[in-house]
Amino acid sequence: MLTISRLVADPALGLRVMTPEFTERLVAEIRWLHTTELPDPSRYVRPGELVLTNGLWLPHVSAERFVDAVARAGATGLVFGLTAQTPDLPEGLVALCVSRGLPLVELCIGVPFAALTRAAARIQNEVLQTELTATVHRGDALATALSRGSGAAGVLEILRGETELPLLVIDRKGRCLASIGCEPTDEQIRLAAAALNRTPPPIEVDLLGSGPSALYLVEGAMGEIDAGLYCLEPAAKLAAADREALAQAARFLSLEVTKQQAVHAIEARFAAELLEMVLSGPRRSGEVSHRLRAYGVPSDRSLGVFALAPVLTPGGLDTPLDDIADAAGAFFAAHGIPVFTVAGSRDAVAVCPWESTTEELTRFARELSVEVGRRVAASRIVIGLGEIAAGVGALREPLVRAREVCQVLRAQDGPDTATFADVANFRMLLGLLDEQVLQRFSEQVLGIIREHDARAHTELEHTVRTFLANDGQWGVTAAALHVHVNTLRNRMARITELTGRNVNRLEDTVDLFLALAAEAVGPGTASHAAT
Repeated sequence: MLTISRLVADPALGLRVMTPEFTERLVAEIRWLHTTELPDPSRYVRPGELVLTNGLWLPHVSAERFVDAVARAGATGLVFGLTAQTPDLPEGLVALCVSRGLPLVELCIGVPFAALTRAAARIQNEVLQTELTATVHRGDALATALSRGSGAAGVLEILRGETELPLLVIDRKGRCLASIGCEPTDEQIRLAAAALNRTPPPIEVDLLGSGPSALYLVEGAMGEIDAGLYCLEPAAKLAAADREALAQAARFLSLEVTKQQAVHAIEARFAAELLEMVLSGPRRSGEVSHRLRAYGVPSDRSLGVFALAPVLTPGGLDTPLDDIADAAGAFFAAHGIPVFTVAGSRDAVAVCPWESTTEELTRFARELSVEVGRRVAASRIVIGLGEIAAGVGALREPLVRAREVCQVLRAQDGPDTATFADVANFRMLLGLLDEQVLQRFSEQVLGIIREHDARAHTELEHTVRTFLANDGQWGVTAAALHVHVNTLRNRMARITELTGRNVNRLEDTVDLFLALAAEAVGPGTASHAAT
């Protein structure tokens, strides 16, 4: 960079430092050179500029007032050019500059200020060329690291070759993708992720005790902020070269994040297909076995089945099921247990080898519930457990039961974990029925209502859903539908005419209730089964 020391080092300029005690000021960066003979140049000199003068102001103002003006403007130093008229420095000028903390340099007679300007331009050009070369070389190194699969850790290793700064890469879901020069705590990671989810994200974040940390945003494929490169130093303390290196690294990390998003999408689709295969029953056991082995889960051993879901508290934020599946996977990995995890529409599913007892499975599930809740910052995670499956061919029923137990726990204020034996209701029975049976039953009971709604533009199906959801209370249902209770009675009479089922008879009400519940509980639709 351009400094006083670098200009003085050029012998052709004939510069002599008169205030050698200002060691740090002599190596401080100079913004540019400013030539002036004004008695008070403070309004025109920019902070960081090196002031050049021949002292033509001497007949009009004292040296003290001139030096005060230069210092007040924030100049990095003063170059006094000697001339035939002023062959020596003005008396007291050195002492004045020392008292004001202003470096003073003497320029010998015969050397024009233009020579200093040309030298400064040459130095600046060399600096720019050096920075450009460094940027190109760094870009090549970053591209090579990513192409070799080094990921975010490889990017930080490249930066480590240029700086000793402590660095972190955190994504919006609170995962530490890489770190170097520091060991982030869970709370620091949480704060870093929370900052990325703010709109707009800040440029600095206080990460508990480390002080303000500079944040460089990492964008994903859709231009959204998906991660952040954190430097555990304030932005103001970073050198220009460090800032450029971090900004460049953040751009390359965007490529890595985009790649990871694509990989995650493929993995999610692969996992969803595997879940659908399991739900389809034992006829696809061969494919299920092959795919489970890709996750490290042996298919010829006993398997434990978990279904996890968050319980949404009033005013709370819903926890993404992807996050729960990831947190569960991390918990199993910490225990050295291979696992298959997948996020569905209502829960996250985990399947792992399990050779111990059901009691041990329940105890493990309790630990899993607590740890996943801590990792995703959810107030409560419930886990439904199916029976231990003897193998892949017997996996469907334990999975269906685990998922239904999970939904029961989610709706009740009870324990956080339970097995099928602990909780039993109509949802369990529906969940164990064949998909085609559920579809046929629902269509036989509700099909004529749906046809009537489509033809006559009525809302009979919505009416019966609301009526049953309100436990058959006429007044409450009418209010919920914003109709008079007599209108509701007319609608229910029409439903009786169409279906032959009267809501005033218990067995008819049960038929209607189960027909509606069959869609929501069982794998009644392909999308439900897959998710």
